[in-house]
Amino acid sequence: MSGRFDLFIGIDYSGAQTPTSRVKALQVYAAKPGEKPEKQLAPVASNNKQLWNWTRKEIAEHLVGLARDGVRYVAGIDHGFSFPVSYFDRYGLKTWSEFLVDFVVHWPTDRDHVYVDFVRDGALARKGGPKPGARIGGHDEFRLCELWTSSAKSVFQLDGRGIVGKSTHAGIPWLKRIREAAGEHVHIWPFDGWTPDVGKAVIAEVYPSIFRHRYPAEKRNADEHDAYSVARWLAESAARGVLGRYFDPPLTVHERALAAREGWILGIT
Repeated sequence: MSGRFDLFIGIDYSGAQTPTSRVKALQVYAAKPGEKPEKQLAPVASNNKQLWNWTRKEIAEHLVGLARDGVRYVAGIDHGFSFPVSYFDRYGLKTWSEFLVDFVVHWPTDRDHVYVDFVRDGALARKGGPKPGARIGGHDEFRLCELWTSSAKSVFQLDGRGIVGKSTHAGIPWLKRIREAAGEHVHIWPFDGWTPDVGKAVIAEVYPSIFRHRYPAEKRNADEHDAYSVARWLAESAARGVLGRYFDPPLTVHERALAAREGWILGIT
């Protein structure tokens, strides 16, 4: 698999502010085969350092553009791609595709100027939008992949340090947009299959905590280093010829069926 990809991308995500806000915590690093990851600046022509920061909308458009251009990349993003099966059962959802369609109705966090908290506090409902509490879960609900780690938090935990709930609620609608816009050029793992087709760009959920201490932070801040660590791990795993085994974690038939809806974290075995 070492020659299968042209680019390895690590994305440290954030659910802060709106999809069009330039958020410092949104960091993107990318590595070409045989090279160390480099920080990627937002695609804006400006000398204003504030505009170097990315928006969630720009990250999605960047991934779509690369895929359409035929760049064979694997991108790791650190937010949950789905919810526990208990959520699927509670709301009568059978597949991840159904989940995506239902989710954006109740959490339209890909709309310009919409904060995750606008849905939570009912601000959108006052304008005819979704009512708060229509699609929620508890802090004690976990996906199987989270139970396989020592420290992953529930995707339903939206407040506190070291949580991914807010970024998950902000990022899931963009997965739907990427999937629709890039079409056959992109493979969102593992929902589009456990073994990505050769020639496609791959997007997978990652958990930087399992990579970040393998590499010295140097002068990078925490968000930069998380993105760097993901990109470097992906690149090095591909170079050693072991990345493919992470696309095929040792799950039972039942666990694999569960993960087809809940998703999986690349690197958890």
